[in-house]
Parts: sequence; C-alpha cells; structure tokens
Amino acid sequence: MAISSIGVGSGLPLEELLTNLRNSENTVLKTIQTRQIAVQSQLSAYGKIKSSLEALKSATDTLSNVDTYGARKSTVSDDSITATASAQAVAGQYSIKIDTLATTQTLAMGGLADRTSAIGTGGQVSITLNDGTVKVLDLSGKDTSLDGLISAINADPELGVGATMVNDGSANPFRLLLTAAQSGAKASVAKIEVTGNAALQTAIGFDQAAPGPNIQEQAATDATLHINGILITSQNNKVEDAIEGVSISLNKTNTEPTTLSITQDNSVTTKALNGFITAYNNLQGTIKSLTSYDVDTRNSSALTGDSLARRVQNQVRAALNVATSSGAIRSLSQLGVKTQITDGTLTVDSAKVAAALDANMADVKELFSGEHGVAAQLSSVTDSFLRTDGLFSAATEGINRTITDLQSQYDAALERIDAKMENYRRQFTSLDAMVARMNSVSSYLTQQLSMLGNLSEKKS
Repeated sequence: MAISSIGVGSGLPLEELLTNLRNSENTVLKTIQTRQIAVQSQLSAYGKIKSSLEALKSATDTLSNVDTYGARKSTVSDDSITATASAQAVAGQYSIKIDTLATTQTLAMGGLADRTSAIGTGGQVSITLNDGTVKVLDLSGKDTSLDGLISAINADPELGVGATMVNDGSANPFRLLLTAAQSGAKASVAKIEVTGNAALQTAIGFDQAAPGPNIQEQAATDATLHINGILITSQNNKVEDAIEGVSISLNKTNTEPTTLSITQDNSVTTKALNGFITAYNNLQGTIKSLTSYDVDTRNSSALTGDSLARRVQNQVRAALNVATSSGAIRSLSQLGVKTQITDGTLTVDSAKVAAALDANMADVKELFSGEHGVAAQLSSVTDSFLRTDGLFSAATEGINRTITDLQSQYDAALERIDAKMENYRRQFTSLDAMVARMNSVSSYLTQQLSMLGNLSEKKS
C-alpha cells in the first residue's frame, strides 16, 4: 500500500503522522545544511580577502621597481623628431638640427624582355655589403629567371637585400630591383659577383667602386644631425644614446633646430603610489565588511571573529610602520600618507606628496624600494599568506576537508532517515490493515448482534 493511501482503511491520520515524523527527522539535515552554508561562506570570504591581498602585492611590486622613481618625460617643439627618455636620462634642454635622414640603397638592374626565361644555368651569387659581410646564394638546380631570382633572394633574409620587379613599359620592361635590408652606407651592397653563370653575371653583376651602365644605383645615406652643435652620424633614423638615456626618432630634416626638453616625470611615481593606496584601502574595506557584527540585528558576517582575517589586517598595517635612517622623507606620514584611526585606511595629502617627489625623490625611492622599505616589508607579509604553502592555502585546504566531511555526514544522515521512514511506512501500513480488519469484524459483530435482537423481539 502506498504512503499516500495510509490511513484510508483504518481512518487514522497516519499520513499526517508520517509527515510530522519526517519533518522531525529532517532537523538533523537542516543543521548540517546550515553548517555547510556557513563554511561555504567562509571559503568565499577567504577568496575575497586573498584576491584583495594579491592586488595589494601587485601594487607593492610596482613600488619596489626602481624604474617607478625618477622617470623622465620628453617634449619636442615640432614634429621633426619624436623622443623617449629613460630614468637614466639627465634633465635638460637640447637643440637638434637634422641635416639628412638615413636612406636605403636601391639597385635597378637592366631590363629583360621575359621574366620567366632562365638566365643561364645555376651559379653562385656572392653579395658583399659595405660592412664586410659576405653572403652566398646557391642557384644550383634552381630557377634562374627573374621570377626565380626574386623568390630565391626573398627566401633568404640573411642576404641583406630584398628583391622585387619593376615594369618600365619599354621593349625590355622587366627590371630586377634590389633594396638593402637596412638603411645607411654600411648596410648597402658593395659588390655582387656571380660564379658559374656568365649570363647571370652580366645581368646582375655590380661593383660599387666601378659601377657599369647595366645597373642604376640610388646610394644609401647616413643620418646626420647636430645636437647642441655636435655632429652626430647614424646609420638609421633612430638615434640611441647620443644623449644618454634618450632615444630619438628622426622624422624629417629641419631648417630651424628642434628643441628637445627632458624633465622629471613624477606621474609614474604618483600613479604607483595611488594604486598602492587604493589596493591597501580596498583590502581594509574587504576585511571590515567580512568581519563586521551588527549589534542592532545581532547578525554576524562570514568571518566575524576569524583569526586569519584579523591576522592579515594587523600584519599588513604593521608593515607600514617603516622609518628610514636618513633623508628628509623617512616615513609615510612625512611623505603625506596617513592612517585613519577610525577605519585604518590611508589618506593622501596630494600637495605634500608632490612637493616631496619634486625635492626628495631619492628619499621617497628609499622609503618604498629600499632593502628595508615599505615594499620589502609588505612583500614579506603578503608572501607568507599567498605562497602555495602559505596560510591561505592551509586554511582553504582545511575548509575543503570540512565541506567534504559535512557532505558525507549529510548523505549518511539522509540514508538513515530514508531507512527509518521506510520502516515507519511498513509499520503504519500493517497497522492500517490491522485496524481495517478489526473495524470490519466489529461491524460484522454489531450487525449480527442487531439481527439477534430483532429475532428476540419477534418471538416475544
């Protein structure tokens, strides 16, 4: 007999009683579920703190980078040049006059009537550059037509030249055009010699010292410029370290000198400092929200009273208590960064920070990136929590074991309750059937006794 029909035979509220018993037994499951929810919330909360701590570590790493301090900014008076400056550049102003730009050499070979016909057979093409580099292109068994030459040359980037075809529209229109891979005189072709193929030597042979009529050369030029009156020669149009720490790209020649100004760029340090403060305050806010307790509603948070969360908060705060031994800026407060007593967050006096960066950049650098500076102290703290064998790893492993144990407890309790309810069902089914039989016998006896009574009345 199905559970839904229990009590029909006996008239007893057995189904209701079975439901009440089930609800009573389920109290154990609800207790386990409540614990599961709390533990999952704790795991999620740890994840949020860990994420905030990782963001703080990233911001701290930026502060520990020496390139964060003393950056240089370059500005130019016109578009003749563009320039970038590293931290090694010395602040100053420079006058730059560009006389010539670096160009690449081109060699236009004599025209041929057919681009696909072989020019002799095989041969080795030797290409000598002005810097003394010699490269050999072996054409043995290969296509020696103009198309074949172009493919073979372009397939070997070590040759120092690139090849293409020019059609000049004449009776012999197809001309091989070679272009040096790099600009400047040293990278140009000094000589092209072909051995083992006389026809190809006639077609493309070249000697820069004694050029023949078959090849037209557009010679390469070096870039020449004057920096504060000093002549500078460059093989290409990107001039490195003519001014220490400065890279200059030459865009065009100029008739009037371009002014290049190199100044200190505090924005890099300011951005790094603001990013650090934001990450620090976010961590403090995250910990506060996850450990708070509402007195009015008596509601706790996922990590209220949690020792690990408090440990993170306290150790991170303690890492800021750094004081260097010398300089005008020895602490965060002297820099203009202070801790709020009410919530532990950091506030910044932007004007005071700007003044410190202008006048005492070396002190600020030592405060943050020195051996015992803020970055070093915070890195040590964050590493102890975030490394693979750190405190967060140990805590989350423990929580995951608890989650697994609770699920096992839930499954076992559910199995016990299901078995117990099945036993109740069998007992109630038997009871229902027995009471139904008893009710049937009672009805029969009542009927028989009623019939006997009627017979007795008739006889009298």
